[in-house]
Amino acid sequence: MTANAKAPFVWESRVRYLDTDASGRIHYARLFRHVEDAEHEFMRWIGFSYREIEKGGLRFPRVRLECHYLAPLSYDDVIGVTVVVENVGRSSFTLGFAVCQGEKMAAKGKVTIVCLDTEAQRSHALPDELRGALAERVPAFDESFWMSFTE
Repeated sequence: MTANAKAPFVWESRVRYLDTDASGRIHYARLFRHVEDAEHEFMRWIGFSYREIEKGGLRFPRVRLECHYLAPLSYDDVIGVTVVVENVGRSSFTLGFAVCQGEKMAAKGKVTIVCLDTEAQRSHALPDELRGALAERVPAFDESFWMSFTE
């Protein structure tokens, strides 16, 4: 599948019973499983698989994660996780995400991911092809994007 640089990526998922806490709502940490699934599918959508890149001795730890919870999600809710590229640096990139149930935004945030040389245990420049694919999508991100959802 070829990704359209101007179109946001949306991954659909469903809140599972095991994602919920005693209140019947999604547990705050379990939301990140859905966000991470969306991130991995986004990477495939732009033509990259972490698994393939990691064969070259690189890994991609998350070094910063923030999330604003705006509305509750419950068991069996269908959610869409929108992923956009916010920033691409020399050895890291930041993805923004919005978790929505229909048109209502339930959470929004961002994750910063660093390219790590596993042998040296130090940051490493992003592979050129990956950096290019990510950078191509930065202009698609605009603060008004978040305004398209209701909170």
